[in-house]
Amino acid sequence: MSMLLTLILVVQMLSALAMIGLILIQHGKGADMGAAFGSGGSGSLFGATGGANFLSRTTAVLAAVFFVCTLLLAYFSNARPAATSGSVLEGAAVTAPADNSPAAQIPGNAPAAKTDNSVPPAPAK
Repeated sequence: MSMLLTLILVVQMLSALAMIGLILIQHGKGADMGAAFGSGGSGSLFGATGGANFLSRTTAVLAAVFFVCTLLLAYFSNARPAATSGSVLEGAAVTAPADNSPAAQIPGNAPAAKTDNSVPPAPAK
């Protein structure tokens, strides 16, 4: 299962990087207008309009691959069995407070420690 998840993740990352590269090399809508009037766009590898169609279709295919990989990763990550069932608090130790007075039950209001303020006896000579 781990190998399959790793493979899907690698395909997703490669399709994302290829999609970013293809989007960055595509021309905008304004560049097509300049190519129609002979601004040098017709001498490209794919012809005057062939490049836009090829790049657009390749980007759409890569986007579909990315989307399918994302759905598969979400499905497989949600299909894992839960590690434990029940509450986390069930395993906690239950301790009762020593003092059951209402003041002792307020958090941060611990009873003051008993201090002995009497003077110690003087040492014998």
